[in-house]
Amino acid sequence: MTNTTLDEGLAHQSGIRTILQWLDEPLAPQPVDEILALQANLKALHTAEATVQQRTRALDSLYQRSTAAIDRLIPMLIDVGLPVPAKTRRIVRKVLELLQMLADDTLAMHDEAADRPATGDARLAPELGLWRSLNALAQELMINHLTASTARPGAWQQLHQIYATARRRQLNAAIPKGMSSSLQKVYHAAILLGCAQPASLASREVIFLAAYFQHFADRLEPISAAAAVTPGTFWIDPARDIPAVSCLRKLAPPMVSLDAFSCVRFTLLLKTQIAKLEAGTPPEQMKLPAFAGTPAGLGVLRRLASRWSDAGKRRFQRRRQNQRTVLTTGIDSLWQLCQTGEAEGLELSTWMITNQSPDGYSVMHVAGKTGRLSVGDVAAVRTGSDQNWQVCIVRWAVSENPEHLELGLQILAPTAVPAILARHSDAQRTEHLRVLILPQIPMLRPSQLLVVASGALPKAHQKLVLVIEKGNLAVREVRSTHIDEQTGSVEILSIEPDENPF
Repeated sequence: MTNTTLDEGLAHQSGIRTILQWLDEPLAPQPVDEILALQANLKALHTAEATVQQRTRALDSLYQRSTAAIDRLIPMLIDVGLPVPAKTRRIVRKVLELLQMLADDTLAMHDEAADRPATGDARLAPELGLWRSLNALAQELMINHLTASTARPGAWQQLHQIYATARRRQLNAAIPKGMSSSLQKVYHAAILLGCAQPASLASREVIFLAAYFQHFADRLEPISAAAAVTPGTFWIDPARDIPAVSCLRKLAPPMVSLDAFSCVRFTLLLKTQIAKLEAGTPPEQMKLPAFAGTPAGLGVLRRLASRWSDAGKRRFQRRRQNQRTVLTTGIDSLWQLCQTGEAEGLELSTWMITNQSPDGYSVMHVAGKTGRLSVGDVAAVRTGSDQNWQVCIVRWAVSENPEHLELGLQILAPTAVPAILARHSDAQRTEHLRVLILPQIPMLRPSQLLVVASGALPKAHQKLVLVIEKGNLAVREVRSTHIDEQTGSVEILSIEPDENPF
């Protein structure tokens, strides 16, 4: 019996030595291999017999290596298309499992350190364990947003409760040694990303806003729950597993202990930054990511400012449906469809309309390849026996697994006219771009719209020459009056005839 106990003890000691030796090795060439090894070593640490110093050192190094590996992996998840392929989804699942383990283990380390006398070891500082746990959960939620999937059960509630612990111990304003932000800023950045309607963001927009909120989260203003009744105000129930709730969607329930905050100051900051960017100020001068200077970056800032400053009441009631529709996406596909009237050679997919209103649909994928579909792209749908293809924009996407994808489509026009846009390139040559002209809609939209690929036109939109080849050849000279919308895929401009032709 004694020999058995001794052998088990030696095995446990060998386990911690193996972990520490692995931590001295360089990172694996492929981040996926590093993620798997990190997960295995974290599991081994749970059963390894080690001193407090050994366990602290191992967890500290595992956390830092995990952060480095995930930072290398995240760029690979950008622009993978929806739904996320099964292979990529398996990798994402491993990353999420690793982040959950890190959140649990660093929190447990904090709880253990809180019950012992202070040792002076910075790795055991109470604010560091809470910060790392909060940060791991914030990363987990961000990756869920990045892949258009929902958070695991309990993730939001755990985030709220860890921050509540930090406030109770008066550590929420603390900045741990070696970190650049407080626990409060990490928490508020995660909350704000959840308030930005992440299902309506493309992957690059999620990455951009995550970095943006990490820098400007201190503009969030705490208010009383009773004051959360105007646009841009939100409330949080720390006892529930939900993100912050907009007061416009649901008023805060009475007789419940809630947190609330206002984004009014944030909206003013957004509008100021948008005005400066439009005037040509480089993003770096305002401490903004470079993406803010792109059409997609400006577009997402505009949408965010609009959502947080407008009442945003739904114009039409939705009706449940169960009819089928056929869908294709992308300017080139829609151009070909409108030009020839035929869908031969196009990648079509079949969808089920789950609900419908006069200005759009909610659809669920049934069959067919979806292509590189993303939020913000244009799409064409045809329902039932209708021969017309309606032009829509993809407003949001939710994907629970590789076999499941739901989209929200806003109808832009009942039809479109395909055209060629002639423009001068840097090489003094004329380039020809495929574009779509959307007709004006009486009582809703007084002007025509031009749909063009994002970034295809210079910031200063000059006079535009459009060649329409359907039927009789026609040349139209128009000018852009303003930008209606910018996404990572398309720009939508209001146009009118040019009164001063070339």
